[in-house]
Amino acid sequence: MGTVRNVHDRILAAPAERVGALLDRLAGADDPLFPSPAWSPIRFDRPLSVGAVGGHGPVRYSVAAYEPGRRIRFAFDAPSGGFHELSVEPLGSDRCRIRHVLEQDQPPMERLAWLLAVRAGHDTVIEELFDNAELAATGSLARPFRPGRYVRLLQRLAWDRPAAVDVPAGAALLRAAFPKPDYTDAYALELRPGMPTDLAAWEGVLRGSPVVDRTHDEILLGENVGHLDYRASLLLDKAAGKVTLSSVVRLHNRRGRLYWAVVRHAHPVMARLMLRRTHRRLALTAPRAAMRSTSVT
Repeated sequence: MGTVRNVHDRILAAPAERVGALLDRLAGADDPLFPSPAWSPIRFDRPLSVGAVGGHGPVRYSVAAYEPGRRIRFAFDAPSGGFHELSVEPLGSDRCRIRHVLEQDQPPMERLAWLLAVRAGHDTVIEELFDNAELAATGSLARPFRPGRYVRLLQRLAWDRPAAVDVPAGAALLRAAFPKPDYTDAYALELRPGMPTDLAAWEGVLRGSPVVDRTHDEILLGENVGHLDYRASLLLDKAAGKVTLSSVVRLHNRRGRLYWAVVRHAHPVMARLMLRRTHRRLALTAPRAAMRSTSVT
């Protein structure tokens, strides 16, 4: 068992009260600090307060201490133990220090994972959080943090994976496309805070497929190609916070059945890949949290 202690801090040209007010919005609907959607957002089971339970991505913790405008300590869930903490320290009337401290006792395998991958991702998240704090509190960002190639690779590998679901009830265009389809599937991903909910941004999910119809929350793509017809629906459910890619296929003849007998094995892989790729691209090109949220003045 070894103890890991990881510390980041940055001096900001802004009063501590201003930065502390940003800290108090962490994990809220208008969180200006956490670097989502590039990273999985912080979510809790209640508003920010002692006892709130949640985390971000696979990292689980609860709020162990909270001094509004000054400090938030998060305790990692058992069996990990340890904590991480965000704090703001005044350095005069117009300067302050924002700091993040992580301390944890790690068994050998966790320690190895920390050294090989977790630390690089953690350091990037914290520096991007500090970038948001600086931008929101001062209106400018002197030297934006740029993640290295290794972190970008880790981020790509760990990106959210679409889950198989039933065709959503809201996919009305798809449901009306074919009365009795020969094949149906659907895959869904969470819409991270800050991702676009404009359907036009998602049209490229199926490259080369023409748009057949659309509503305010659904795009229907597809073609009739003689031996089979296919339709794909991209549904943005803002209330549920999900994007779903659904497909239906109608076969016409022996050629279509033979073709689909081969293609159907690759189709789920490709559908998941296209949805995941588009989801990642839109998340990484979305505006920063500090730019989306109203700054504290």
